Amino acid sequence: MSRRRAGSTRCCGLDGEEVVVVLSESSSRDVLVETSRLAAQMLGGKVLDVVVPTPSNPHPVAIRSTGASVALQRNVAAIAALKAADLVIDLTVEGILHAPELPEVLDAGTRVLMVSNEHPEHFERYRWDPDLPRRVALGVEWMSEAAELTVTSAAGTDLRIGLAGAFVAGSSGVTDGPGSIAHWPGGLVAAYPASGTVEGTLVLAPGDLNLTFKRYVETPVTLTIRDDHVVDVGGDGVDALLFDSYLSAFPEPAARAASHVGWGMNTGARWDYFELYDKAALNGTEARAYAGNFLYSTGANEHAERFTAGHFDLPLRACTLSLDGRPIVVEGQLVPELSG
Repeated sequence: MSRRRAGSTRCCGLDGEEVVVVLSESSSRDVLVETSRLAAQMLGGKVLDVVVPTPSNPHPVAIRSTGASVALQRNVAAIAALKAADLVIDLTVEGILHAPELPEVLDAGTRVLMVSNEHPEHFERYRWDPDLPRRVALGVEWMSEAAELTVTSAAGTDLRIGLAGAFVAGSSGVTDGPGSIAHWPGGLVAAYPASGTVEGTLVLAPGDLNLTFKRYVETPVTLTIRDDHVVDVGGDGVDALLFDSYLSAFPEPAARAASHVGWGMNTGARWDYFELYDKAALNGTEARAYAGNFLYSTGANEHAERFTAGHFDLPLRACTLSLDGRPIVVEGQLVPELSG
């Protein structure tokens, strides 16, 4: 949560006595690395750069937008530096949100702020919303107490997600004490469902987003989901063809399984920004966080003991979400308690 010192808000609690590691890789966006370093220094942090080489891609397709950077490569020296820091500003291309090294770093009490690999203008457009942490916490509370999340839409989505045994989390965009992680921009409530809890139909309609391809859906895609896994990809357009083709690059069943589900809470984020940037300038975190989206993701889910490099993040518009029958999002609009 935000901490106020000397009349100013330092949202991640950084003070002049703390060690800050700026973590990047050889292909990180230079302007974000430099800006983060300067910002930490201006706030009095004792700053150290840790730069690791970007490893080669062993897969037959490009890996994008996973939140599971492999750049650390279990480098013991780099991990030791992260564990010794009070705050890590993560500027790896994919981010270490789902990286295998992260639990060890958090267990050491380090706070981690993952800054999404976006065009710098993104961060100029987001204004810090001091009420966002409260609303995210409320959404997490509601999800944690519920037994089932249902999702429907006029396009044909009819999905049921059992929440028993799910890991529920939220991000407001700022760290919250030792051993916490946040991604910026924030504004997301998500659950990692337990194995065998997701069933139904998910329909990607025109205007929905495929963040792996950095592409708006233009033709409907129907995903049939049984026992957590996409068992059929339907649709006559190129969107369905691309989706199925990319999945086929990963032989392991986990690539077709449910990773995480949730909804966006950030009223300052927008779904329509993709058209304004080149694909290389996008990572899609704004699309994950914009208020009222339903986010369905396929791929790795460590809480269901499933691991794969294949990953889709799919923010859907105009869905209705309910927790045990209680509306959370109605046709793409947050209920008033969550919208502020």
